[in-house]
Amino acid sequence: MAETVHPFYEPHRGAMEAAMRHRLDLAEAMLRERAQLSDIDRIRQEVMDEFEIVLAQMPYVGGAASRMSDFFMRLMGFMAISRVLRRHGVPLAVIGDIERETYKAQLLTVPEAERLASGRQFMSSENQTLLREQAAKSVTGNHREEFPDDFVYDFVEPGPGDTFEFGINYKACGFCKFAARHGDKEILPNICGLDFDAYATRGIRLERTQTLAGGASHCNFRFARLPPDQGVSS
Repeated sequence: MAETVHPFYEPHRGAMEAAMRHRLDLAEAMLRERAQLSDIDRIRQEVMDEFEIVLAQMPYVGGAASRMSDFFMRLMGFMAISRVLRRHGVPLAVIGDIERETYKAQLLTVPEAERLASGRQFMSSENQTLLREQAAKSVTGNHREEFPDDFVYDFVEPGPGDTFEFGINYKACGFCKFAARHGDKEILPNICGLDFDAYATRGIRLERTQTLAGGASHCNFRFARLPPDQGVSS
């Protein structure tokens, strides 16, 4: 039986559950056609039941003071979807495609102006200052001891000839730690695959050539603004 949801996440439960139901609505046709599942009502219930388990498993990494708390709240639900579809024998590649397309469709329900404003805020000098501060904090012994399930990362400044505005090297990943603890390593790469559309829909180009989930020493995220005509708007 699932344990109690952490007090930080409990007030967000309603919004996270609503987001999950929305995703399942968006995924319904793909679940029928690509995953070859017919009893969609049963799948919906199984996913929502699994999400209750995931909610109780979500690690606390500092709440509102940590930018990574939002990543857990937005993306951890895909662990529940992956677990259920895998139990039904859906191939990993198909699960990944369904989740990426579902997430993109969900992101695009947000008005374009709002998405692009969020992207500008992420790329802003103010946010880069925050990222530097949180990156420096994440690698300290005190932080890693207090929040062992958190991400550990470095802020990366561009060098001569680089085409990115700034980067982040994730040296330890909260999703990787979660997957190792709960037996989700097989489905972990599907979570990594969500990142590109998450940034592109906000007018940001993400370049990444390696991941911890893929066996690399770190995930090398590099960010730049997309030209207006290259953004994802529909």
